[in-house]
Amino acid sequence: MQSKIWFITGASRGLGRIWAEAALKRGDKVTTTARNLTDIADLQQRFGDAVLPLALDVTNAGQVEQGIQQAYAHFGRLDVLVNNAGFSLIGTVEEATDAEIHDLFDANYFGVVRVLRAALPLLRQQGSGHILGVSSGLGVVPAPLIGFYCSTKAAVESLHETMAQEVKAFGIKVTLVEPGAYATDFGKSANRATPMAAYEDFRKKIMEHLVTLERGDPQATASAILKIVDAENPPLRVALGSSLLPTARAAYADRIATWEAWRDVSNAAQGETQRAVPA
Repeated sequence: MQSKIWFITGASRGLGRIWAEAALKRGDKVTTTARNLTDIADLQQRFGDAVLPLALDVTNAGQVEQGIQQAYAHFGRLDVLVNNAGFSLIGTVEEATDAEIHDLFDANYFGVVRVLRAALPLLRQQGSGHILGVSSGLGVVPAPLIGFYCSTKAAVESLHETMAQEVKAFGIKVTLVEPGAYATDFGKSANRATPMAAYEDFRKKIMEHLVTLERGDPQATASAILKIVDAENPPLRVALGSSLLPTARAAYADRIATWEAWRDVSNAAQGETQRAVPA
């Protein structure tokens, strides 16, 4: 099998770092990016010319464009694009400020869009490529206190579902990676909104639950990611870990039951059916 050329955002720690190392250990070449170049400098020391470390802030459109172009020129092609950079925000809907919400979406959603816009022309030109959009199980079934983070991942879900249909004819594959809870330091790096006393009891209850939540081994995700990128027909979405499928199954059963229960009201709201008039 020919070695693959990767571009990974958010490769300084956590899952992005683990996946970069897994690709390099098997002989692939990787452009690793992080806000601070020093956080990924050791990878080049370990793997030499197989690594192109770049300082990249996904909220900086010019830096994103330059980074993609530099990586493509350096390695000559791009096989796997992993959009992994992002962070979380802890706070209820009422607690988070406009600025906090804006910064979150700027990194987690618009940062993804910037990387895609920079890379898609090159992928279309070469007629191949595999895009891995790192979502979350929380983008499928949201949780309280991190609603805005969940919202960014739900937006990432919709974006990639749409894009998969748009780019299929160009030979570009798309996979949504939906990790469950893992024992990384991701939660420790989360921003926190100023707490309101009104939510203190609720917050305490949720936090007590999170402390006891079982978390997977992040190293175990590496083999799954390699299998996905090596698959001839990779899935549009894949859950990482054992928690999402039963949670999603229960959530969707509840949603369908609610839609069914209100079906008469929904159907009545259809009114007299009309054909759409082309714009």
